[in-house]
Amino acid sequence: MIKLLVLDVDGCLTDGKIIYDGNGVESKNFNVKDGLGITSWIKLGNEVAIITGRESNIVSKRAQELGIIHLFQGVKNKLEVLQKLAESLDVKPYEIAAIGDDFNDYGMFRYVGRSFTPNDATEDIKSFVDVVLHRKGGDGAVREMIDMLIEQNDQKEQFCNLWIKE
Repeated sequence: MIKLLVLDVDGCLTDGKIIYDGNGVESKNFNVKDGLGITSWIKLGNEVAIITGRESNIVSKRAQELGIIHLFQGVKNKLEVLQKLAESLDVKPYEIAAIGDDFNDYGMFRYVGRSFTPNDATEDIKSFVDVVLHRKGGDGAVREMIDMLIEQNDQKEQFCNLWIKE
C-alpha cells in the first residue's frame, strides 16, 4: 500500500513553464483536478510531500491551500530529503510513490516503490520509471497518478464517498 506521495512541481504539478511579468513577478498554472486528487489523498489518511529544486512563494501558497505540510524547496539532493522524510514518517520505500519529469528526480525513482512521470517528461527519464502517464505535466498527470494509486490501495470507494453523499 502506498502511504506517501512525493511530488515534483515544475513539469508535474505545472506545465514546466516559468512566467515572469514586466516587474519580475513569477506565475504558474496549477490544475484543479490535481488539487482535488491531492486533497482527497490527504483526507484518506495518506501523506503528501512536495520536493522541488526551485523556490517559489507560489508553491508555498499552493501547498498551504491543498493542506500539504511536507514542503521542501530549493532542494539539490531530492533523494537525501526523501530518505529523511520517510524515516521521520516511519514509511518504507515500497510505501512511497513519486512523480518527476527530469534527471534531478532519478534518485527518488530508484528509491520509491512506484515511480511516475508525465507524458511530456524528458525522453531519457521515461526509461527509469514504472509508469509513463497519459497526461502531460500541469494537465492532470498528478490526478491520473493518484487515481491509479487509489485503485491500487483499494481506496476507490472511500475516495468517492468523500464527495458523493447519498
